[in-house]
Amino acid sequence: MIALRTPVSLRHLVVAGGQRKRCIGGDRKRGRAQRRHFTGALESLWRHSPHPRCSPAPAAAAAARRQSNSSWQPPVLENTAFEEYYKEQQIVHEEEWDAFMSVLRKPLPATFRINASCRFLGDICSKLENDFRRSLECEVSDEYGEDFISPLTWYPGNLAWRLNFSRKQLRKTEALESFHEFLKHESEVGNITRQEAVSMVPPLFLNVQPDHHILDMCAAPGSKTFQLLEMIHQSKEPGLLPRALVIANDFKAQRCDLLIHNTKRMCTANLIVTNHDAQNFPSCSLAKDHSETDKDHHKPQRLEFDRVLCDVPCSGDGTIRKSHDMWRKWNSSMGNEFHLLQVNIAMRGIALLKVGGRMVYSTCSMNPIENEAVVAELLRRSGNSIELLDVSKELPELVRRPGLSTWKVNDRGSWCQTHEDVSHDRKNVILPSMFPSSKSMHEGFSRNFKIKEMSNVNCDTGGVSTSISTQSSVYTSNSVGSKSPLSRCMRIVPHDQDGGAFFIAVIHKLSPLNESQMTEVGKTEHPLSTTKTVGLQEQYQPEITTPVKKMMHQHGIISEVHGDNKLPVEQKKLSVDNQTSKHNNLIEVKMETDDVKYSQTKSGDISHRTKKLDCQYKWKGIDPVLFFEDDAVIKNIVSFFGIEETFSLEGCLVTRSTDNARRIYYISKSVQEILELNVQIGELIKIASVGVKMFERHRSKDGCSCAYRLSYEGLSLLFPYMRKRILYASPVDFQQLLQCRTINFAHFTDARFGEEASSLMPGCCVVVLREGHQDADSVAMDPSTIAIVCWRGKSTMNVLVSPPDRKELLEYRFGFKEFKVENEKPNKDINGLDEGN
Repeated sequence: MIALRTPVSLRHLVVAGGQRKRCIGGDRKRGRAQRRHFTGALESLWRHSPHPRCSPAPAAAAAARRQSNSSWQPPVLENTAFEEYYKEQQIVHEEEWDAFMSVLRKPLPATFRINASCRFLGDICSKLENDFRRSLECEVSDEYGEDFISPLTWYPGNLAWRLNFSRKQLRKTEALESFHEFLKHESEVGNITRQEAVSMVPPLFLNVQPDHHILDMCAAPGSKTFQLLEMIHQSKEPGLLPRALVIANDFKAQRCDLLIHNTKRMCTANLIVTNHDAQNFPSCSLAKDHSETDKDHHKPQRLEFDRVLCDVPCSGDGTIRKSHDMWRKWNSSMGNEFHLLQVNIAMRGIALLKVGGRMVYSTCSMNPIENEAVVAELLRRSGNSIELLDVSKELPELVRRPGLSTWKVNDRGSWCQTHEDVSHDRKNVILPSMFPSSKSMHEGFSRNFKIKEMSNVNCDTGGVSTSISTQSSVYTSNSVGSKSPLSRCMRIVPHDQDGGAFFIAVIHKLSPLNESQMTEVGKTEHPLSTTKTVGLQEQYQPEITTPVKKMMHQHGIISEVHGDNKLPVEQKKLSVDNQTSKHNNLIEVKMETDDVKYSQTKSGDISHRTKKLDCQYKWKGIDPVLFFEDDAVIKNIVSFFGIEETFSLEGCLVTRSTDNARRIYYISKSVQEILELNVQIGELIKIASVGVKMFERHRSKDGCSCAYRLSYEGLSLLFPYMRKRILYASPVDFQQLLQCRTINFAHFTDARFGEEASSLMPGCCVVVLREGHQDADSVAMDPSTIAIVCWRGKSTMNVLVSPPDRKELLEYRFGFKEFKVENEKPNKDINGLDEGN
């Protein structure tokens, strides 16, 4: 679901762009103090006002503004064409229509999800139940009802919550100010994700397992990707990284910026962010005649996925409750324009899916042309290779309705029941696949199914009558019905559980697609399949306005990803199979020779590998992903921090710098295997971000023997395997460090701790909160252990943790609620080292 999402704030766009620079090695000429000043200004701007503060305006100007505000009228929530279209499509019973339209005109309740893998999960749940649910009940219950804040009953573990007021009311109501600040802070540190309720549903039907490789085809802004990451990390064994990985893809470079910014909060080594057109996502494999000596049968020889989330671009009229502009601009052609693009993306997803895998197709649209028509075409094209799953017994408390079996197509105000009814000059625009007939847009692809009775679909929950489950069977329509089991699809309508509208279909792959099926998308000719389909993916998306773009450019945080999806000319030895059309909608890449091999270079040879990648297989505008193989540096890091051999760094460190690696990222073994495969097939995957930042080169002149310091983002992964550079602080001194950020050795309450700190060699270290009489080994392996990254300076201990993270620790561990970070001044002693910069 890309279309018509909630507008992104100026601060989020700018911070996303800045993070993008940090991830891919952008322009670093601007000083840290200047960037900090700019970020602080934006923070103040975002917290206090939607517009920058300015000097008091003259009385005349102020009066004019008041007059302008008084003349403002709320948007008109009416669209005759919208009502006529969906009445004709019979998406709800006739007797429900008034209730359906009434709910569409009401504000959408705000919802959010708690990160199941966050370390303060219990504290956050307790705070919601006690501090907010009970304390605010007497203040706002009269206006918003008794259940103004409550968990969503259908979401596992009560981790998703619903507010009985909109996001706008949350911002404007004074009684909810503290709760709003709580949501903003917890969202910033990654403990919660503010997400529409129906948007949480598709990942739940993927049935993710601990070893799955998952592809999120149209991932930005990243809420569903974050949800998938929660699932794989929640299922891991204590102290170990999960075998699973997530590849999150998006077509637009600016949306990749936002995706990186939002998923960065997870601090995961199991994520790859890519920048491809979803319908052309590369399918990479080694040729069958590839040298057997180079093959490792334990590593993937082909890029395939156990799970695919296909949340496609759409018209987005299911978000009409929060996107009031949709009432004005909606027209019946919007769904028709997206249909072919959606089919192509979904077919690409099926091609990338492993046999036995599961794909979820979803939209935030109510239009059957974007929903049931697309699924029916997927079934027709794929023959017996896929099936539509009946998941009615999963999430039983989620109220859903079966998919439609009949619908009509509207073309410029005229209703068509079959493709024969379309005028001759419009047959290339209104495609056969849009109709619920048994004929595909391509002859030779048909499929007969045994349709189960509607009564088998579970929709009798939440107080909804069982008559809803059979509503499709009582519709009377002259249009031709589909022979596919579309009743297994799910429609979520707004007035069933007071939310948005959504469509979901769960597909199971039974066998590989044959060659003719793989080229089906390529054979499709449509006026939208070239330039216009590219524009459709951008059309209904939140854009960065020109003033904001100018502001971002002035501060050096414009993304380096230019969206150039053309392969380099140097890839002369790669053949492209199944490239049967000028649109190249499906690409099967295989190697003809073994000339391009993954570099097995050791210490001192990284420059050779860098030079090779600079000449070959490098995407324009994106720094290459280079395996960090400088043995001397790695041995120095291992020795300095006392890293155990069980935590292997070999092959798991990458950098984005072609010369002096400034940041080193850690990747999981599963991500490492994908990157090695990508190198072998010629860097066909355009990687925008990968891994979690583990080490960063410092600029201190304190005489540290190690050129790199630890990153707080990667501390949770590394700390259980560290045996050096660790100090244990009492709660009093630990709290003092978090509050003051910089403390002289002599000022610690525990004199022994101050002596240990002063006797430590200068450089990066880890300070652990020690309670009771725990021994060092038990503290290191305890997942609840609280530790922070610090810098041992000449005479001070300096905390290298961002203000939001320090605030989180102070609040949940020490009960502080008044810790302020907005006006905090940078410490000159640790300038250039602060984790928050």
